[in-house]
Amino acid sequence: MSSPRIDRAVTSGTFSLDGGTWEVDNNVWVLGDDRECVVIDAPHDVDAILEVVAGRTVTAILLTHAHDDHIDAALALAEATGAPTHLHAEDRMLWDRVHAEPPTDELEDGDTVEVAGTVLQVLHTPGHSPGACCFHAPALGVVFSGDTLFQGGPGATGRSFSDFDTIIDSITRKLLTLPLDTVVHTGHGDSTSIGAEAPHRQEWIDRGH
Repeated sequence: MSSPRIDRAVTSGTFSLDGGTWEVDNNVWVLGDDRECVVIDAPHDVDAILEVVAGRTVTAILLTHAHDDHIDAALALAEATGAPTHLHAEDRMLWDRVHAEPPTDELEDGDTVEVAGTVLQVLHTPGHSPGACCFHAPALGVVFSGDTLFQGGPGATGRSFSDFDTIIDSITRKLLTLPLDTVVHTGHGDSTSIGAEAPHRQEWIDRGH
């Protein structure tokens, strides 16, 4: 059996909410081995995602949250791969703005997803959106944080359905308690680590955004 690995694609498109639209680059993370994989987020470009999948069996499409720039290719990817889409129920109202067809399965805090012998733990981390989730792979020492935690601090909370105090609480309880050497693979931009971000918690609170 081949060892599990993490592949990344970067796709480009737009994010729209509250009447505004912004150009964005999104990370797509693919975790698996040579036979099977899961895809974390499905932004913008299904062909670019399928290129990273490279013919493997996709067992699940795991969505960190339902802002349109993270889910706009989700149904096309599901159709191309036969994989179910997984989303936390509290983000369903955001999903429904993009897709008429519902997601296949609901994520809940504490759920586990196994692929290629690797277990991913679902961490419900509301704040950036009500149903935001991170996916922790303890055996690999990584967490996929979506837009909850970035290099430099929390995800944005200035738009509808988001809350700064809530995201700080989520990060404090669910992410900063992970081992300091845990690599954080983010929804946009460069990866970081829990150890690199944890010392700055009070600065984020003082900054207030």
